[in-house]
Amino acid sequence: MVLVESSPPLARDYIKILQQCPKKTTYESTRVCETFDALPLIDLRGLTGDDEGERAKCASEIVRASSEWGFFQVVNHGVSPRLLSQMRREQIELFNAPFSRKSTCGLLNNSYRWGSPTAASPDNFSWSEAFHVPLTKVSDPACYGEFSSLREVLVEYAGAMQKVARMVAGVLTTNLGQSIQEFEEMIGCDESTCYLRLNRYPACPLMSGAEIVHGLVPHTDSDFLTILHQDQVGGLQLMKDNKWIAVNPNKHALIVNIGDLFQAWSNDVYKSVEHGVMANAKTERFSVAYFLCPSHDSLIGSCKQPSLYTDFTFAEYRNRVKHDSKLLGRKVGLSRFRR
Repeated sequence: MVLVESSPPLARDYIKILQQCPKKTTYESTRVCETFDALPLIDLRGLTGDDEGERAKCASEIVRASSEWGFFQVVNHGVSPRLLSQMRREQIELFNAPFSRKSTCGLLNNSYRWGSPTAASPDNFSWSEAFHVPLTKVSDPACYGEFSSLREVLVEYAGAMQKVARMVAGVLTTNLGQSIQEFEEMIGCDESTCYLRLNRYPACPLMSGAEIVHGLVPHTDSDFLTILHQDQVGGLQLMKDNKWIAVNPNKHALIVNIGDLFQAWSNDVYKSVEHGVMANAKTERFSVAYFLCPSHDSLIGSCKQPSLYTDFTFAEYRNRVKHDSKLLGRKVGLSRFRR
């Protein structure tokens, strides 16, 4: 099967890795996935109204979901359907560009990536492509080339997601006894440290009943919070009670998940859980993720003592993740810093 011109040569690299690893060690827990409709769904209107009881109830739901699931969906989040639709249209147009152009012309701060260059086995290979853009670059006209209409949409989108992330982070930090202002001053989260990631998961002709291909390999996020907008194709899975659970798409909802840094910062009150995306044999999938990250020199300890983790900076954490990924073909994460 010949892939369309816009798609990267994922099949070529995947098959090469497969041939080098004849005894493929399948990520067994992904073979059985229970579709579960009870992923917490939280109405954020409760945080912005005048009713003190509703605000407390909504905050309690966010804290509980962050502690028990590490994942939840939010509706009435303040991001307009118009903006989400515009973002999706611009994203599709961008990814429909020829692969040769996406990979060579320096679009979006030269942030294009695809597949998994460090993968040593098929289980560590991601059947996807992405632009991983620092927020400091989304307003730079030089990043967009002929995709000039994307700039205005991406700037507005980044601002909207930043508001949602700050709202949720404010609830979580307040529960830990800190104000959002204290939190931001201590760890330096602002527009100069955060990222947007535009994802495309091309249809995977190698998918079959016997062959499992990851659109995005199972992992935890190396940030404080992630805010995700996905399309209706599905494929996102998360680990709950040692089972993989498929997340049913909700066109009205954004998905929020806790990252490694909030788990460490909260001393394991909040959970950063493993999640990934399964490839689809027939249909491409799109999503956009906003990552709430600190400055590289921010010290990530625990806000309560005794701490379960040694103190580390965000730069040290990222470097350790990169080292493990290069050496092992996968991320190890927080366990590297546990006392």
